[in-house]
Amino acid sequence: MSDINVNQVLAQMRTLSIEAGGGKPAVGNDSSDFAALLKQSIDSVNQVQKQSTEMARAFETGQPDVSLAEVMIASQKASVSFQAMLQVRNKLVDAYKDVMSMPM
Repeated sequence: MSDINVNQVLAQMRTLSIEAGGGKPAVGNDSSDFAALLKQSIDSVNQVQKQSTEMARAFETGQPDVSLAEVMIASQKASVSFQAMLQVRNKLVDAYKDVMSMPM
């Protein structure tokens, strides 16, 4: 199992957020921006998984324009992106638990 750098994934998510916002960094902690970024990231992972499934299906049906190497690469990309998203989710859950356990 490969070691996934969660901080690097979060930095990429921030970069995508800035790009999606027209090149301006977000001011403050707007929850709607975070929610949109999170949804965009999940949709991206979902799209990579769909592409992997479609390529595997095309290879299995014998389409000549799809090679085994391409299918394996797409499968690994889908796996890595899912694992990265899972690690981000785990970090978010841990952060939520930490905040909820703070005394008021």
